[in-house]
Amino acid sequence: MNRNNFGDIRVFVEVARRGGFRAAAKYLHQAPASVSEAVQRFEDRLGVRLFERSTRSVVLTPIGEQFYARSLPAIAELEGAVSDIDDQKDNVSGTLRLSAPYSAGPFFLDDLVAHYACAYPSVNVELIYNDNKVDLLTSGIDAAIRSNTLLGPDTHAVSVGPELTMAIVGTPEYLERMGTPKRPKDILQHHAICYAFGRGDQLAPWGFKGPDGPYVIQPKPRMVANDMRSLLCYARHGLGLAYVYAEIAAPYIANSDMVEVLRDYLLPLPRYSLNYRSKKHMTRRLRAFIDMAKDKAYR
Repeated sequence: MNRNNFGDIRVFVEVARRGGFRAAAKYLHQAPASVSEAVQRFEDRLGVRLFERSTRSVVLTPIGEQFYARSLPAIAELEGAVSDIDDQKDNVSGTLRLSAPYSAGPFFLDDLVAHYACAYPSVNVELIYNDNKVDLLTSGIDAAIRSNTLLGPDTHAVSVGPELTMAIVGTPEYLERMGTPKRPKDILQHHAICYAFGRGDQLAPWGFKGPDGPYVIQPKPRMVANDMRSLLCYARHGLGLAYVYAEIAAPYIANSDMVEVLRDYLLPLPRYSLNYRSKKHMTRRLRAFIDMAKDKAYR
């Protein structure tokens, strides 16, 4: 492959990855016309059309999609290699991009990221809270902190953060009206306030321990949200039973605004996982973050 082909492949990948010539040009620090010309030149050389263009959008053709899927991993590996060289020259520096669920922040992640930023002042940190699953290959994210149920199939992971104790809570008025559940299966007769992983049809099951080992129950939800504090708010208004982190429910249980039920049956949730794509060309800034996250002080 000659040198021009490689440069044109890089331009093609950025147009596909960023969804248009203008966005790719901005990322590559080139003029949009130059990016468009590079793609056209590459298409002419290959004798195929890689994009369908309109005044509003740029969409990969079927053969363009195949070529993108084959070329993107190679480009990503090269970018990682260059980034690693830069890190070795400049020590721990650059931009660390993280994705995490909203729940992780107050429990450990905000504190961890603050300590990391203080320890490595040459690193800029971008932390975006989002409960949706992240494609680490195409998103530009260095690492995603997620629950075990959302791990990507082609990634590495380490356990981070604390073990999370759960609680099922309701108001005294609600329990007086609907009755207090004595066994886990009794929650099926109650209004449930459930946590969703970014979408209303991806609900977190309620975990219990039994004589034959752990098991889960998925109650029918009356209320669904992807933030634990919202679940607690709905429960405080008497709308049902909420399955939430015990830590955020503790103040309301202590002042008798809410009542905890089925405590002896509940299982703690697993620790979060820090999910990353490649060990081969890991940047120093990501390695430093992983090492700090694994430290016992943040478990």
